[in-house]
Amino acid sequence: MLEYFPAPLEKLVEQFARLPGIGGKSAQRLAFHVLSLTEEEAREFAEAILEAKRLVTCCPVCQNLTAGGLCSICASPRRDAATICVVADPRDVAAMERAREYTGRYHVLHGVISPMNHVGPDDLEIKSLVERVAQGEVKEVIMATNPDTEGEATAMYLARLLKPFHVRVTRLAYGIPVGGHLEFADDATLMRALEGRREL
Repeated sequence: MLEYFPAPLEKLVEQFARLPGIGGKSAQRLAFHVLSLTEEEAREFAEAILEAKRLVTCCPVCQNLTAGGLCSICASPRRDAATICVVADPRDVAAMERAREYTGRYHVLHGVISPMNHVGPDDLEIKSLVERVAQGEVKEVIMATNPDTEGEATAMYLARLLKPFHVRVTRLAYGIPVGGHLEFADDATLMRALEGRREL
């Protein structure tokens, strides 16, 4: 293959292309943008990556990302410690927080059970969730994993695991999205929407 760019630029393009959701053209665009930065801006960019890698850790309680110690949600006295919302990924915490409706705490699994990808229960942050529930303060655990095969399997596995603790285990409702149209909904979505219907 012909090398169109100098080797250091090719290497930079390759690094950007390794990022999720970044194709070859986007990687080139990002690499060229980095080249257009001043040396000071490039140094700040590189240092921001290294600093985030060095300082961002997992909260010892909920496993969400934090810059050391408890995360802001676990540290807040205003959050309801009796409710835990279980999510697969720290990005899901951000999505739930955008809704500004949930006032409980979280637990981040850092993945879902996926035999195809060789991810089992021991690869996830499940033990620490069970330990939190075992302390007796938790009254409800909300399963907020994605409504796909792996997310469902993970939610069912956790529900069985938490059954002996006599906590209420619920699943996020799903169905027709706000602003959506019935004619475009698939059969599974319509079925779930019917199952999750509530009184007005």
